[in-house]
Amino acid sequence: MDQRRAVPLGVALLALVGCVTTGGQAGGPGGDEGGGSRQIGAPAPAIRVESMSGKALALDDYRGKVVLLDVWASWCAPCKQELPMLDDMARRLRGDGIEVLAVSVDQERANVVKFLKARPRWSLTIAHDPKGEIADRLAPDKMPTSYVIDRAGIVRYVNSGFEPSDAAVIERRLVEVARR
Repeated sequence: MDQRRAVPLGVALLALVGCVTTGGQAGGPGGDEGGGSRQIGAPAPAIRVESMSGKALALDDYRGKVVLLDVWASWCAPCKQELPMLDDMARRLRGDGIEVLAVSVDQERANVVKFLKARPRWSLTIAHDPKGEIADRLAPDKMPTSYVIDRAGIVRYVNSGFEPSDAAVIERRLVEVARR
């Protein structure tokens, strides 16, 4: 079967819309106005994925912690910039009860593994969702999209797309939610 045709429709549309609306660039911290804004203040959906080590993960497992849930893909140029910055952030903020869960919607696990070889060790938790179910459930406007989720499981901020200046905004939002 031609692998290009096997990409889940939601993921394919997300990639197309993200590239067309941003010219391949991310939307930045002002990106909250899109579809993600309807999720702010709502409970994060029940999400189950598999970590790269094969462990089953559920978003509910993180209750009591502030979570940055990042939806990304190895073929997404802004994602390639963002993920190392989020990894640095995860290492700095873990002691404050903040966890970073980065979920790849790549269809092929090998593409995720290849991307991850860019660093010898990752501090954030990386999971794989080859069926694109997380993208279907969350319907992010752009790739990547990050969701700041509070200790009670409520989405507090959404960052659609990514530009390098977004890293400081995302970190500030995480710390702000953790201090509440």
